[in-house]
Amino acid sequence: MSIPFHDLKQQHHLIKAEIEEAIGRVCSDTAFSGGKYVEAFEAAFAKHYGAGSAAAVNSGTSALHLALIALGIKPGDEVIVPANTFIATAWAVAYVNARPIFADCDADTWEIDPQDVSNKITDRTRAIIGVHLYGQPFDIDRILKIAKEHGLGLIEDCAQAHGARYKGKYVGGFGEMGCFSFYPGKNLGAYGEGGAVVSNQSSYIDRIKKLRNHGSSIRYQHEEIGFNMRMDGIQAAVLSVKLRHLDAWNQRRKDIARQYRSGIKNPKIKLQRQPEWAEPVHHLFVVTTEDRNSLIEHLKKAGISTALHYPIPCHLQKAFAHLGYRKGDLPNAEYLAEHCVSLPMFPELTDEQVSRVIAAMNDY
Repeated sequence: MSIPFHDLKQQHHLIKAEIEEAIGRVCSDTAFSGGKYVEAFEAAFAKHYGAGSAAAVNSGTSALHLALIALGIKPGDEVIVPANTFIATAWAVAYVNARPIFADCDADTWEIDPQDVSNKITDRTRAIIGVHLYGQPFDIDRILKIAKEHGLGLIEDCAQAHGARYKGKYVGGFGEMGCFSFYPGKNLGAYGEGGAVVSNQSSYIDRIKKLRNHGSSIRYQHEEIGFNMRMDGIQAAVLSVKLRHLDAWNQRRKDIARQYRSGIKNPKIKLQRQPEWAEPVHHLFVVTTEDRNSLIEHLKKAGISTALHYPIPCHLQKAFAHLGYRKGDLPNAEYLAEHCVSLPMFPELTDEQVSRVIAAMNDY
């Protein structure tokens, strides 16, 4: 049988009864937009990560957008973001009419490069968004040191890193705010769209809760221009159920990654370097090779599905052509984009399937 890149059906089958019961409660209470189920999830999520508080919103993109507003980013400001990330990281900067300044990644960890961040700072720089790419923490201490030296805000994009730890502590609580996505394929995924911001500073969370609700803290009193970015009750109920399983699912991802890392010995394949201070949760397991298409075809013939994350770096996207970046500006990010392949990674993969992937990789 073929091995899928991802399979949400298996996970749903395992928790179907819990999910249907949770959704039924929301429907019985008609608590569809915001309300007690969202509040319960916010409390549980903040407690799980040891954060002061959380604000649930309708997507990870909205989480980043509102976090930048809460941080006070204004039109004309510059915000440094990694070039190798999903485009939503950069959208958030554009949405507040600030300018994304793209930084390269480290050649081995593939996370944002602190030295390049330092090189990109100008008198207009106001913040840094660091992405815990593929579920592996970036070098937070070095980035935080740069941010503090220059008086910059730090937002952690944790969209792929639910439960990842840096030096023993959950990511999301090191900077001013941590932003999460609950897109269905994430380690903690909704049955639709969803996101959240966590922070140890209640003022940020209070502002985001107002912004997501049409700029209103009291019904029909709108204190500022706001948005309709609330999380709905059904997604909150689903996420509350799945949060109880997250640690076990992450542990299985770690087990699979451990097998991949110890079993793949092909010198044509390069693995992401994992520093000793990083405890990833392996949202994705990405490798690079010189002839990506050849590897993808080889795995396809073996009945193994793959994916690409991400084949065009942000600075070379057509939407950002006006910023003037050219091919060659960020060589590590560009190499990664042109040579990366994502292998099957989801908790329900069996050891037999993992062994088949390893054998096929070594046969390449």
